[in-house]
Amino acid sequence: MKIESILLHHLRMPLVSPFETSFGRETDRECILVEIHAEGLTGYGECVASRDPGYNYETTGTALHILKEFIVPLLLGAQIKDALDFQTHVSSIRGHHLAKAGVEMAIWDLLGKRAGKSLRELLGGEREKVEVGVSIGIQDSAQSLVRSAADYIKQGYARVKIKIKPGRDVADASAVRKEFPKLRLQVDANSAYSLADAGALQSLDELDLLLIEQPLFEDDIWDHHKMQERFKTPICLDESIVSPRHARYAIEMNACRIINIKAGRLGGLSQAVLVHDLCREVSMPVWCGGMLETGIGRASNLALASLPNFLLPGDISASDRYYARDITNERFVLNADSTIDVPRGPGLGVTIDRDALKEFSLTHLSF
Repeated sequence: MKIESILLHHLRMPLVSPFETSFGRETDRECILVEIHAEGLTGYGECVASRDPGYNYETTGTALHILKEFIVPLLLGAQIKDALDFQTHVSSIRGHHLAKAGVEMAIWDLLGKRAGKSLRELLGGEREKVEVGVSIGIQDSAQSLVRSAADYIKQGYARVKIKIKPGRDVADASAVRKEFPKLRLQVDANSAYSLADAGALQSLDELDLLLIEQPLFEDDIWDHHKMQERFKTPICLDESIVSPRHARYAIEMNACRIINIKAGRLGGLSQAVLVHDLCREVSMPVWCGGMLETGIGRASNLALASLPNFLLPGDISASDRYYARDITNERFVLNADSTIDVPRGPGLGVTIDRDALKEFSLTHLSF
């Protein structure tokens, strides 16, 4: 498949409500839409880098730089056989996984459209709908958090994840658990703590949580091993797992009992599948994390989460959880059983709303 042209769309989209984590508060979201033309087909991918370097070092600014100066020149006019071949083409570029993943997603979309197969089929997914949950950012108070959780439960979400940080952790989680004693509940620290804080979090062990996500530093695996030894609740790693190799390290160190898979963080869907397969071999469950994706990234996440070892609900959620207007014509809706249907059309199975794309675009770069 010869790459003929590439367009990069830098977007800023308003969120329906602010989203706050331990590293900051977002009222709108930036991302990069990657558009690739080959063999008369158009493939789309989403680079999930945001404006600020809170989740990791990549931002929309760094991603645009890496895409423009390094990745695009390697691809234009090149013959790309598949996603792994793409990874070989960009192997000389260290890191910058979010940028790479956005391009790889567009290549998967092209491959699916050329073959007349959905992304789920290409990846080997088994489910036609996947179980999902909702992620709730840090609220003004424990009471407002409980109200927010109640609203999402009323909408049909059967699993809730709450963000925590020092001073807003055990009390918040306890308030939600008290109000909803049978709710599938988990917490996410986004690297807000150190091992010295483990004692302050020990009470979380009494709340019957599904998991405690990434409590320690974003590049740490070893201290998570020490923390997991002290907790009966499963520790789940997110930011620390940036490659299949790091997933192997975590498994061998007993640093966690669950892994959150994000294709963007790992550098592409191909790498996400490798982590899925590695975890499946050792019976470690995985689930699909979210990055406030548009309908492009949401379609990709749904296809990925259809793989057999995604045994816990993903942070995928319905389109209206984040956006009043999306850049895809298709909207993802929550089913009554807290699932969302996996797209069935060729490739990602979604189409672009060009008017919405124009409305939310900050810049366009054409190559």
